[in-house]
Amino acid sequence: MAHKTIKIGILSREKYKKRTIAIAKGEYKPKRDEPKVWFESVQSMAQVLSNENQELLRIINEREPKSLKELELLSGRKRSNLSRTLKTMSHYGIVDLVKQDHAVRPVVKATDFKVEFGLNTV
Repeated sequence: MAHKTIKIGILSREKYKKRTIAIAKGEYKPKRDEPKVWFESVQSMAQVLSNENQELLRIINEREPKSLKELELLSGRKRSNLSRTLKTMSHYGIVDLVKQDHAVRPVVKATDFKVEFGLNTV
């Protein structure tokens, strides 16, 4: 599978809120090369992109499981844990959860991550 890089930004909740409002008001237009995914802190990013979760992304990318049940067998992680983790990753645009044949198939959208700190976006 091809490697796709997602650019990640770290921005406090307050600054992110100001940025979002400025965009909505038309006062600020995001640049093309700005991150599309934002985390409130390095700690929150580290939780989502932990070593364990990066291994999960590798398994999904390489083995292409057709369901969460299959991913449970491949990864050795419980389905409830997988479901919660994948929903979080989906929220950040890292995976897609595709409903197919009465099952949910995880699809990796990004395998590489570039992190930008301290952006003055607004």
